[in-house]
Amino acid sequence: MHAPLHHKDRGTGPDSGRRTLLVRWLQGLAAAAAALFLYPLLRFSGHRIPPKPRLVEVPVPLPASGVHTDHDFLLFARPDGDVLAVSRICTHLGCRVGYQQDKQYIECPCHQSRFTADGTRIAGPAEKNLPTFEVTRKEDGSGRVTAYVVHL
Repeated sequence: MHAPLHHKDRGTGPDSGRRTLLVRWLQGLAAAAAALFLYPLLRFSGHRIPPKPRLVEVPVPLPASGVHTDHDFLLFARPDGDVLAVSRICTHLGCRVGYQQDKQYIECPCHQSRFTADGTRIAGPAEKNLPTFEVTRKEDGSGRVTAYVVHL
C-alpha cells in the first residue's frame, strides 16, 4: 500500500515553483513565436490586391456608325478623333444595355433606363451614370491608328 501524500508533497515545494516558472516561460515563448509567425498573415488579411486590367483590342476600321459593340462595353469613335468606351452593364439591376443608333442614346432593355453616348443618365430607374473605361490608341510606324485598346 502506498503512503498517503502529505500536504508538503502536493506541489508546494521548491521544485514546483521552478516547474511553474518554466511552464509559464515556455507558454509565453510559444505565444510570442505564434504572434511573430501570424503577424504577416493577419496584417494583410483585409488587404485585397486589385486585379490587373483586362485589355481588349478593337481593330480599325470601326463600323460606319463609329460604334463598336462588345460583350462588356460600347466603343464610340467620333469624327473629331475622340474615343470613349462605356460599360454595357446597367447601373440599375445589371442588365446589358445597347446603343440605339436611330435615337442616338444607350437604353436598357429591362426597365428602359436611358443614357447618353458618354454614359450620362438621361431617364429611367437607374440613378447612376454608366462607368467608362480608359481607351488607348495603337498606332503603326507612320502614326496611323490600327486599333483601340480598352482597359477593363
